[in-house]
Amino acid sequence: MEEIEGVLIDLDGTIWKGNELIPHADEAVAYLRSLEKRIVFVSNRGNWSRRMCHEQLRRFGIAAAEEDIILSSTVTAQFLREHYPLCQVWTLGDDGLREELRHHQVPLARVPEEADFLVITLHETVTYRDLDLAFQAVHHGARIIATNIDKTVPSKHGSSIDVAGMVGAMEAVTSRKVEIVLGKPSCFMVEAALRQLQVPPSRCLIIGDSVESDLRMGRMHGIKTALVLTGNTMRSQLDTLRAKERPDYVLSSIGDIIRLGKEVMQ
Repeated sequence: MEEIEGVLIDLDGTIWKGNELIPHADEAVAYLRSLEKRIVFVSNRGNWSRRMCHEQLRRFGIAAAEEDIILSSTVTAQFLREHYPLCQVWTLGDDGLREELRHHQVPLARVPEEADFLVITLHETVTYRDLDLAFQAVHHGARIIATNIDKTVPSKHGSSIDVAGMVGAMEAVTSRKVEIVLGKPSCFMVEAALRQLQVPPSRCLIIGDSVESDLRMGRMHGIKTALVLTGNTMRSQLDTLRAKERPDYVLSSIGDIIRLGKEVMQ
């Protein structure tokens, strides 16, 4: 830990699972702060706004500024605001995505036919009408953006369908493909996190539960990686990983950070 100045921490499967805090996750974050590590929370939760995520962290007793929360919805909104400031956007996803888009002053289309982009994220209450309105947006020329393309998200059931399911539905019926993905492991996500940390990637550690998003993002950007086994990845899967996919560290849970830190000090 002496080599580490900045820590990127995933949320689903790392800090919480469903609506329950993973044991000792709050203590682990507090311990990292006691070591004066800079922390950002990086999540592919595109159906939440930073305000919603901040409230969830606070409920679990974890202190964080909203600016230290980097969601795929946040990065998507920032991308659209910077590169397409006058675009009209239609969404397929929960209300948190629209809240984050409005916060960044991204115009939302009144009707799907006026949309320049369809932004797809997780939609936990999706209906046929939601899918059909999204279809109408693409049918009338909207280009498709995804906050992320994770297949599953850790939940109280173990794993539940994630954004890839929504994307698959739209691609199947429109014959159009997603043009850009903004969440982990994209450069957009890591750039936003490093900009907030103000720490070079070689001095950072990412802690997460996903080989495809967390570990890949770390590996591609020179960030040390720690895989936790409380979310999408089980210990039995470790032997099937190719050499380049393997994490620098494997933790039963983020709570191991405290135990390991104390062992080093002894």
